Amino acid sequence: MSEDSVIDIRQPGKADVVDLGTKGPARPGEVEQFRQRLVLALDVDDSVMAMRWAARMQPWFGVAKVGLELFSAAGPQVVAELLEAGFRVFVDLKVLDIPTTTRKAARVLGTLGASYLTVHASAGVATLAAGAEGLAEGAARGGLPAPAVLAVTVLTSEAEAPADLVRSRVEAAREAGCGGFVCAASDLSEAKAIAPGLLAVVPGIRLAGTGRDDQGRAATPAEALLAGADMLVIGRAVTASPEPEAAAASIVEELVAASASV
Repeated sequence: MSEDSVIDIRQPGKADVVDLGTKGPARPGEVEQFRQRLVLALDVDDSVMAMRWAARMQPWFGVAKVGLELFSAAGPQVVAELLEAGFRVFVDLKVLDIPTTTRKAARVLGTLGASYLTVHASAGVATLAAGAEGLAEGAARGGLPAPAVLAVTVLTSEAEAPADLVRSRVEAAREAGCGGFVCAASDLSEAKAIAPGLLAVVPGIRLAGTGRDDQGRAATPAEALLAGADMLVIGRAVTASPEPEAAAASIVEELVAASASV
């Protein structure tokens, strides 16, 4: 296998070689190390387009995010299609409802095979716990690996987030038995101190020197990694780039360099 190739996991248990050409100097092992930590945000309203982007970016991304727009357009079927393609699926609906409704909805998504589901932490401990329980119940029914509810703290589009608000919502996630939380890179230090055992997921990732769009608290991949992020959610940094493959390879290269500096 050449150094410009990477193992493709489109079919669990099968290994195919995907040629990365000269898109970046990262070696196959380094690419694979970060693939499972990189979440591709499929923020489109068409499942065909979503699957095309997923296939195109699969050498660098092991997790695909289905947000409210795509889920509204394509429904549960797109989750199944992404699973069939070999991705772990991150369903980002930011559920905010009463505990009973949240548990039932989460149970359905767990049965579908979602690895991650976002529930908004503003709903409180009872709703977060119901979501975590329902998602786990659904996965168990299907004999699937244990999934994780991620508590959304404060959106990265909000330029300023009161420290006490982030703190209370991370504490709620920990108390409710969530698998992780979603927050801006700038909130990670305190969040990880409060809940060191939870998965820290950071959206709002932008490459250095590029626009922030609607992200009030953006961070570069290296900044988020060095702050303690376990997973990075990346969308427009690659999908809006004139050279998406080069942008994806650049992100991995930056992460490899950052991890080597620690």
